Amino acid sequence: MSKIIQALLTGMFFTFFLDFFLFLGIKINYIDLYEIDLYYNILFADHQNIYLFMTLSVIFGYLVIYVKNSKVSISVIGFLSILVLSTLIEDVGNKVGEDLLMSKDRVLRVGKFNYEGDIVYNGRNKISFYDYQLKKIITLDKNKLKGQDR
Repeated sequence: MSKIIQALLTGMFFTFFLDFFLFLGIKINYIDLYEIDLYYNILFADHQNIYLFMTLSVIFGYLVIYVKNSKVSISVIGFLSILVLSTLIEDVGNKVGEDLLMSKDRVLRVGKFNYEGDIVYNGRNKISFYDYQLKKIITLDKNKLKGQDR
């Protein structure tokens, strides 16, 4: 196996490991907190950025295979691993989930009704929405939305 392919596969392995724990922390500490009916696989697949994934794969592969100073490689990968694993802490995972998935202060129109609140999760077919007046999370069908404001 050539060194380039070995570097790319190694980088993909490390990037996949980091992605797995990032989305696991979001699933446990954000999605489950708001009781959104969503499988981990859908969350992972829908929010995967292929350009970021491939860029990080190349960087990690280069660090592991080509950098001769193992302290640098271990330091960078170790630091990023600790950073990503910190999403398993409730407050950190919730904040990362909010930053990535929540849209605050929105108005949604469904039929003749207006809903004001926060989009907690924008899924494939449904939107989980926290309504300010109802003070609870409701699920809206995307096909019935008339528009979004603000």
